[in-house]
Amino acid sequence: MFLPHPVIDQLDESQEAAWYEHFAGTGRERPRAIEEGIWRRTQDPANAARSGWTEGEHGRRRIVHYRYRFDIDYTFPVPRLADLYLYTSVRAPEAEIDTYLGEVRAWLIEGRWRQTGDGVWSKGDLRVTVTAYDVHPQDERGSRDTPEGFRSLDVVFVSEDFQVTRTVRQLPWDVLSGGIRVKDKRGNPSYADDLGELKNHLPFQVELGCGTSVEAGVPPLHFLHRVYRVTERTDNAMKETHPFVLSPQKDTLVKEMLLDATAKAEELVAMFRFSFLARPTAAHHALKALHDAGHMVGPVLQHNFDLLAARAGLAECFVRRYDQKIPPVPLLAEARALLVIGLHADRRSIEKRARERGMKVFFVDTEGLEEFGRYLPYPLEGPQDGDVVVRAEATPALVELCRQLGVECPVQPHPVHAPR
Repeated sequence: MFLPHPVIDQLDESQEAAWYEHFAGTGRERPRAIEEGIWRRTQDPANAARSGWTEGEHGRRRIVHYRYRFDIDYTFPVPRLADLYLYTSVRAPEAEIDTYLGEVRAWLIEGRWRQTGDGVWSKGDLRVTVTAYDVHPQDERGSRDTPEGFRSLDVVFVSEDFQVTRTVRQLPWDVLSGGIRVKDKRGNPSYADDLGELKNHLPFQVELGCGTSVEAGVPPLHFLHRVYRVTERTDNAMKETHPFVLSPQKDTLVKEMLLDATAKAEELVAMFRFSFLARPTAAHHALKALHDAGHMVGPVLQHNFDLLAARAGLAECFVRRYDQKIPPVPLLAEARALLVIGLHADRRSIEKRARERGMKVFFVDTEGLEEFGRYLPYPLEGPQDGDVVVRAEATPALVELCRQLGVECPVQPHPVHAPR
């Protein structure tokens, strides 16, 4: 694989302007030309259905951490993947690790990687290190026991000259030390046909999940689960439990990278491509109109990478972070309500903090999704007593709110770049 790797063939003038205004800057809380993701999958009684935990089968673990840096070719211009860091770590019974290590070495040979040191191989602009551990040094550091008869194997891909700091390398292990995510205990919210009740709790703040992004053609999170082989998913069958990929023999990510990293790169950069090509929807423009009218205040509390709210003219506070367990969130004194749109898992407890401040919490969510031609109910996790849920997509719900408040809402059609 040679870098930089092109992401989009050519930008038009508006896309070029969006790059410089929203993606290229370095003064934000996290540069949006950096894309990062972490998954840690462990076996625990609480996730037994997905991890396969039993009294006699536990101790498996898999960690995937990626961090990519994108830049632009100033001549054409063409966005491109400039630097790549992809870290994988798997812990499994010793016999499986030994077999997997043999497979990795075979893939290195088949993929024509050149060994340049002990456990280090190079090809093109990438280098890969392969390290086996009887006891992983991060487990020693975190005082975590290694089950008897288990070993770990780390496979790390990094582009030449990409300076990956110790803080970045430590991130997935800091996330791991926080334990598995415990689901909120759902209360008994009320349901409404629209957001009419919100008119009694103005002004409001907004927290955005992926719902508005999906409406704009950005793939949902499980798209990345398939790319990084995090859960067992196929393109022609639905698995309601989506078991974790914990067995080395079921993990094809490393194999794909070793045999053809260039082909795999097309999948690795797809989320950035879809996010960049997406355009703000009528929902984003409705929020901007509500903000301009004084009904919505503060920055959008944003869990999404795509900057669609910012590109609609709204300030954003990015809260889906790995380096801060509870990032500072500007809940404003004058705000009387929090409107949560398309967010299923409140990993930052923003809703809880809003309730503690006496804010009324409203949700807009379809509470279901279509997959592989079938409808799957997907109830919200976080609503509590006193909250209000409107089962709707963001665009019709927000356009209707604008109508009820007498706010002119510019509905701007745009091309949707749906995932293929």
